[in-house]
Amino acid sequence: MQNKYLAWTLFILLLLILFAASALLSLSSGEAAIGLKDIPYVLGDKEQMEYYILTQIRMPRIILALAVGGSLSLAGAILQGIYRNPLVEPYTLGISGGAALGVALTIVCGLHLTLGTLILPLSGFTGAAIVILIVGVLGFFRGGSNVNKMLLIGVMISFVASSAMMFLMSISSADNVYSIVFWIMGSLNEPNQVLIRITLFASLVGLAISYLFARPLNALMLGQEKAAYLGINSKNTIRMLFILSSLLTGISVAVAGVIGFVGLVIPHLIRMLAGSDHRFLLIGSFLGGGIFLVLSDVVARTIIAPNELPIGVITGIAGGILFIIVLIRKKQHHV
Repeated sequence: MQNKYLAWTLFILLLLILFAASALLSLSSGEAAIGLKDIPYVLGDKEQMEYYILTQIRMPRIILALAVGGSLSLAGAILQGIYRNPLVEPYTLGISGGAALGVALTIVCGLHLTLGTLILPLSGFTGAAIVILIVGVLGFFRGGSNVNKMLLIGVMISFVASSAMMFLMSISSADNVYSIVFWIMGSLNEPNQVLIRITLFASLVGLAISYLFARPLNALMLGQEKAAYLGINSKNTIRMLFILSSLLTGISVAVAGVIGFVGLVIPHLIRMLAGSDHRFLLIGSFLGGGIFLVLSDVVARTIIAPNELPIGVITGIAGGILFIIVLIRKKQHHV
């Protein structure tokens, strides 16, 4: 037992070191390269242009990557635990579809031109919140908590939202279509510092709250009936965790757009490396998601510099290839 806790502690330390290394790589990489040894000097001289680049552009992106990557990966770990289905991810419940539809409506109506760019994350969160409300009300109708029913409702809402968004794009101008597509593909280029701080605060609070349900999540992996035998109120636990993971996903999508595969792949990798005990899986997934998104952002900013790729392109390609490798290795291991 003590060896297990020691292994978890060492693994978390390794993840923290990897995050620090990826953050340093992100600080030094970009159109204006800054050497690692020069970073302390740059941070000590506010008159240099590099000081502005580090403190106003690259550091906020690292913080946002940790918050969004951590939230999506944490939500994926929670939902996979609830549904006992490794293919479930935060976007399966239609939250991303609702957020994208909210943003598309705002752009088509031209509200972002009159009310400012802050209306985009607000409309994205509103769309996500409406989907959470619909799935929650229909899934929990009459006191029920049928997870398969909730999953199907989320998938159907996702189809409806995607179709509605396609309709909006088909009747929009080329500029609006470009804005919608660019937002959907995700970006960490958020200039509003207050929004970044709120996202980080929400992700850390979400991580802390999730630990109140670490043991119930372990029990739910055995099924709702067996969890009830262990004294777990499975209905209330599922409802609370559904709301928590949905809010984490909604905030992340509203601020950074639809960044795929983080919530699907990272919990898988952490589970393979360190087991499925949620007392470790939750923090491991949070840190792993942050590392993955920081590195993906570095690639997105540098691969076609001075231009920048949407980060969703990188996470989609890297995450898809990584997921296939994981599945093949897992199958070989079982054989």
